[in-house]
Amino acid sequence: VVGGDGSMLKAAATLADQGLPVVGINRGRLGFLTDIIPEEIETSLDLILDGHYLLENRFLLDVSFPAASDTALLGSAMNDVVLHPGIAAQMIEFELYIDGRFVYNQASDGLIVATPTGSTAYSMSAGGPIMHPDLDALVLVPMYPHTLSSRPIVVDSDSEITLVIGDRHNTSPQISCDGSVVYTSNPGDVLTIKRKSQELKLLHPEDYDYYATCRSKLGWSHRPGRG
Repeated sequence: VVGGDGSMLKAAATLADQGLPVVGINRGRLGFLTDIIPEEIETSLDLILDGHYLLENRFLLDVSFPAASDTALLGSAMNDVVLHPGIAAQMIEFELYIDGRFVYNQASDGLIVATPTGSTAYSMSAGGPIMHPDLDALVLVPMYPHTLSSRPIVVDSDSEITLVIGDRHNTSPQISCDGSVVYTSNPGDVLTIKRKSQELKLLHPEDYDYYATCRSKLGWSHRPGRG
């Protein structure tokens, strides 16, 4: 995939479904997922084609709407599934269930359900933790909750997340997958977020270092005299 992280996110579900390994060549801004710079394309690709690479399996999320007769898949996300107010900046209300167990009813600007891959994106900006991509975990990050005690929750990646849309001031909250709106909800809608069965096979150069990437992309401090 040639482009920025957005290009990788748009292609991720299709590539995962096909089981194709993918290499990211960065032509964007950050390059968390597209980590080969243009100046090193020839050298890096030659090494990868010769079998010198690191393979990572990154999991995705599916969000679905259980209809009366079937379950309709609304979309897939590599970074995050986000429940948000939509066009108007206003509070929404929803119930959260994890593996069928009631967690809370919340009034807030929404909820971010992020993978480890997405933990350095929107989730991080909203106060969520950074999770190493090898972790089999999800983080649920509330957005501006109307309470002082609501904090991010980290759960197993196989957990089933259920959101029940409440009826608050005639709002119509939206669901986005990696920044693209896939559904506008109605009061009482039940939405399910689960780990996708197929994973994205992501190839890196052999010298790939996740923490070095974080230092470079997130502005972490370097040790004096070192990169």
